[in-house]
Amino acid sequence: MIWNAWHKLSKKDDPVTGYLHQRYAQSLAEFGTPRELAQCRGWILERQIPGSALRDAMGCYPLFVCQDWSQLHADLDALVGNLVSLALVTDPFGNYELPYLQRCFDLVIPYKEHFVTDLHQPMKAIASKHHRKYARKALREVQVERCTDPTQHLDEWVDLYATLIERHDINGIQEFSRQAFAQQLETPGIEMFRVVHQGATVGANLIYLQGEIAYGHLSAFSPKGYSLGAPYAVKWAVMEYLSNEAHWLDLGAGAGVTANGTDGLSRFKRGWSTGTRTAYFCGRIFNRNAYEAIVNSKGITETDYFPAYRDGEFA
Repeated sequence: MIWNAWHKLSKKDDPVTGYLHQRYAQSLAEFGTPRELAQCRGWILERQIPGSALRDAMGCYPLFVCQDWSQLHADLDALVGNLVSLALVTDPFGNYELPYLQRCFDLVIPYKEHFVTDLHQPMKAIASKHHRKYARKALREVQVERCTDPTQHLDEWVDLYATLIERHDINGIQEFSRQAFAQQLETPGIEMFRVVHQGATVGANLIYLQGEIAYGHLSAFSPKGYSLGAPYAVKWAVMEYLSNEAHWLDLGAGAGVTANGTDGLSRFKRGWSTGTRTAYFCGRIFNRNAYEAIVNSKGITETDYFPAYRDGEFA
């Protein structure tokens, strides 16, 4: 295999990177108006409620992150009278305790277990025997490169992601437009790793670095990449690189709404992880009279979805 020359990046002066950055929130503007919460310095997306002049909000996909969790309650209290409700999924590495979330929100439930990796451990202790075997095999066939300028590979990435969309029937906010990806590849903290076979890109992995945490954002592969074991090759290479850049890697959760850990994606991520952390789904109603009026107007009688009046929005 041929490896490009990787070097340790100088630390950025701006600590605001990745999901914390305004540019990432702006990449999701097709689904709502980005609004910064002034005290905790996190971002949400304000949305018009269909059939109503009122607005609600959701956290940015896939996670709500902020710089000062201790001030989240103040920002939420300030939204009373402005929004009907807010729904979000918390960063599993957020600096909060469960009782604090329960004081901030009306609804707090364990949502998904994220597979996480302690990058200070040696690769032999991190990767399962199965994953090490398949990574070695794949790396005999492909080359993994860290892209110094991810924006130069936008078209390649969009093509790869189109394969993922078709393969898993992805829609809604997870579908991401070309415009969204253009902004995400310009967001500070982005790291892009591409898998190359005989001069052609057959896969790529996007990571966001935020201090000592690396968040696995997205991966996509061509049919050829899957057949060559590119997912194993790129994950091995990414972890080797990140071991000098971060302490923890958030690999994300398994497939599906609840991700019970038995799906193929969970098995793949488990083989690269050293443990799990919980992401919580949180919801708060700021205007209960308006909330109930909208639910009643839609004839909704029973649903586990929050907010109830948006049940099925991403189906």
